[in-house]
Amino acid sequence: MLPNTAGAKTAEEAVRIAKLAKASGLCDMVKVEVIGCDKTLLPDPVETLKATEELLKEGFIVLPYTSDDVVLARRLEELGSHAIMPAASPIGSGQGIINPLYLKFIIEQTQVPVIVDAGIGSASDAMIAMELGADGVLLNTAVAGAKDPVKMAHAMKMAVEAGKLGYEAGRIPRKETATASSPLEGLSVK
Repeated sequence: MLPNTAGAKTAEEAVRIAKLAKASGLCDMVKVEVIGCDKTLLPDPVETLKATEELLKEGFIVLPYTSDDVVLARRLEELGSHAIMPAASPIGSGQGIINPLYLKFIIEQTQVPVIVDAGIGSASDAMIAMELGADGVLLNTAVAGAKDPVKMAHAMKMAVEAGKLGYEAGRIPRKETATASSPLEGLSVK
């Protein structure tokens, strides 16, 4: 079970929640979630940095939930975070990946695992996250809120696997013009 500091509004609250979880016998790994905006449920970057720094000093394995801010992701990694968990879009919104470019920048510049967290709404969203090079996807609402959660969970599993395979295989470059895929060699054109 992964403890989560959800509900925390300050670094102090997040640290207290993490310590309570550890004292109750849960693992010393913690998802740091310090919410800065009640409407979007996006994290407070300053308080997330503070909580991450303190929990790392306390010996926790820290997985901070963050926005798709490239600089913030780098700072969290520099502190010693064990993974970076950028939101695809607001928690539970199902909007999918709003900013694939920034997500790709985070993935490219980060040496620790990147787990796309929040906003995934469909299997195709999960596949895109994996095709961008993410190491994983954390989701809940897309499965829990589906008409058939069991089927959706299966779809998500397959999408993550397909996206990972697609990333490893390497997509063709995007071009502005068409390129014939059938060979023209040996054909006489009149």
